[in-house]
Amino acid sequence: MPGPTSEPAVDTEVLVIGAGPVGLTLANLLGVRGRRSIVLEQRTELIDYPRGVGLDDESVRTLQTAGLWDAVRPYTVPHHVVRFVNGKGQVLATNDPRTDEFGHPRKHGFVQPLVDRELAAGLGRFETSELRFGHKVVGLDDGGDHVVATVELVDAAGAVTGTTTLTASYVVGAEGGSSFTRKWMGVGFEGKSPSTRWLVVDVDNDPIGTPSVYLGADPRRPYVSIGLPHGIRRWEFMLFDEEPTELVETAAFMHRLLAPHVPDPSALNVINQRVFTHHGRIAAGFRKGRVLIAGDAAHLMPVWLGQGWNSGIRDATNLAWKLTAVLRGECDDALLDTYTAERHKHASDMIDVNMAAGAIMKCGPVKGWLRDRAASALNLAPSVKSYFSELRFKPMPRYATGVVVDQATLEPGRSDVRFKDGGLHPFTDSAGAVSPVGLQFVQPRVNTAEHRDVLLDDVTGDWWTLAAWGNNPARLLGPAELELVRGLGISLVCFTPETQRPWAEKQYADSPVPVTVVGDVTGRLKNWFDTRACGVVVLRPDRFVAAACLAQQTPRALRAVLRSASYRSREGAPA
Repeated sequence: MPGPTSEPAVDTEVLVIGAGPVGLTLANLLGVRGRRSIVLEQRTELIDYPRGVGLDDESVRTLQTAGLWDAVRPYTVPHHVVRFVNGKGQVLATNDPRTDEFGHPRKHGFVQPLVDRELAAGLGRFETSELRFGHKVVGLDDGGDHVVATVELVDAAGAVTGTTTLTASYVVGAEGGSSFTRKWMGVGFEGKSPSTRWLVVDVDNDPIGTPSVYLGADPRRPYVSIGLPHGIRRWEFMLFDEEPTELVETAAFMHRLLAPHVPDPSALNVINQRVFTHHGRIAAGFRKGRVLIAGDAAHLMPVWLGQGWNSGIRDATNLAWKLTAVLRGECDDALLDTYTAERHKHASDMIDVNMAAGAIMKCGPVKGWLRDRAASALNLAPSVKSYFSELRFKPMPRYATGVVVDQATLEPGRSDVRFKDGGLHPFTDSAGAVSPVGLQFVQPRVNTAEHRDVLLDDVTGDWWTLAAWGNNPARLLGPAELELVRGLGISLVCFTPETQRPWAEKQYADSPVPVTVVGDVTGRLKNWFDTRACGVVVLRPDRFVAAACLAQQTPRALRAVLRSASYRSREGAPA
C-alpha cells in the first residue's frame, strides 16, 4: 500500500467551514474512514428552525454509510407523496415512486433541525473529529502543501472576542450561499435569482393532519402545503411585488393567507416564519488548489423538488472518499479535480429542472388554464403518468468523466453512455446498450455466511469493491493485481443465487485473498447483470460503478480504474 504523503504539521487534515448538513455529513464520512477533521461554525449553536423537508434515497444511503441512518430514521416519514394541484384542488399529477433500487424508499419527509442534531452528535463517535461553534473564518492562505485559516472567535451576540489560526491539509467551504470560501476562490456564481419572494410558515400540532405534500399551482396565489413528521405542517405562499416583506408580520395578512387552508388560522402555533427568494446558481468550479466548496456554497436551487439538501449530501458523498484516498497516500491529489467534473453537471441539471417546476407553479390565469388542459390530456397516457409518478423526470447522477472506465474500450477517465456491439460485448443488440458505468449500483437485501436479510452495503463495506457474478473474483486476477487488492483494501465479492451460496463459500474458502460470498435472495443482482452485458463490476466507495466488464477483462478493467483515480503506485508496483 502506498505510504502517506509528506505533509507539514497540521491541526487537522480537513478543515470544514460550516456546521450545516453538508459539512457535518462530510466530517462523519471522513470519521468513519479514520480521517481527522475540524468543523467550524460561526453560530454558537445549530440552526433550530425547519428548512429542508425532503430526503431522498441516495441521501439515506449516504447516512447508512456514515452509520447514522438508525439515529436519523425517527425524524423521517417514508413515501412522501407529492400531488400537483390546480386552483380548484384538482390533481394534475401525482409523484409517488415506489421503487427502492438503492435499498430505501425514494422519498422521505423529515425534520431538518432534529436530523442535523444527530449529524452533529455523530461526530462524537470519533476521536479524529471535532465541532467548534463561535468560529468565523475570515482568511485563507493556501501554501501549496497546506492551508492556513484565520479565524475570529465570536460570541452569541456576534461580537469578536479573539482570533486564532488553524492549519489543515485541505479546506472545504460548506457555509451556505453567501460562502466566504467561494468568494475567496474567486469563481463565478452563475445563474438566476428570480425576484419572486415566498413566505414559509411552519406550525406544530398540524391543524390539517393529512400526510404528504400538495403543490398548489393556483393562479390567484401559488402555495405549498407539506405534512411533516412530529405533527409539523409547512405552508409556503408566493408574495406579490406590491406586498412588502413587513406585511407578513401582521395578523390580518397571515389570517388571509391561511384562511383557505385551515379552519381557524388564529389557533395556529407558529414555530417558524420567514421570507425567502428562490435562487438557481452554480459556481464555475468547485476547487482551487487545496480549497474546495460543497452544498449551497457551490450551488443554489429552488425548493420545488426538495433537492437543495440532497444535492449537498451528494457533494459530501463524492468528496469524502476522494479526500480519504488522497490523505491515505493512495492517490495523487489530481483525483480531487474529478469532484468538479462529476458533480457540476448534475447539480446544474437539478437547478434547471427545479427552475422549470417553479415556472409551472407560477402560471397566471390564462397559462394556468392551458396547463391544466394539457395535464388532463397527457394524464390519459400511462407512460406520461408513470413519468411523474415514478420520479423519472429527476436527473439521476451519471458520471461520464472522472473516476470511470469506458465499458466498450476499457479506457480510463470517461464513459460513453451507449456502446455499440464490437465483439467484446456479445449480448448487446444492434442499436447499442446503455452502459451502467457512472451510475449508482443497486442495493438489494442479501444473505452471507454471517448475515441474513441485510442491505448490500452493510456487507461490502465503505471502500472499493470488485464484485463478480457467479465467479470467484480472486481467480480472475493475476498476482500483481491481487497485490493491488491487498494494498488498497479492495473487497472481493462473489454475487451468486442464494441456492449456490453454501457451495461457493466452500469452494472459495482457500482464495489467495478473502472473498465474501453474497446470496442474491431477491433476484435483483442476477437481473442487474443479466441486462447489462457484464459479469464483473468495480464499485467506488460511493457505490457508483467505476467499471463494468466481462470476466476475462477484469485485470485490465481494474488497472484502468486505478489510472482514472490517479493511483499513486509504489516503486515497481503496477498501476
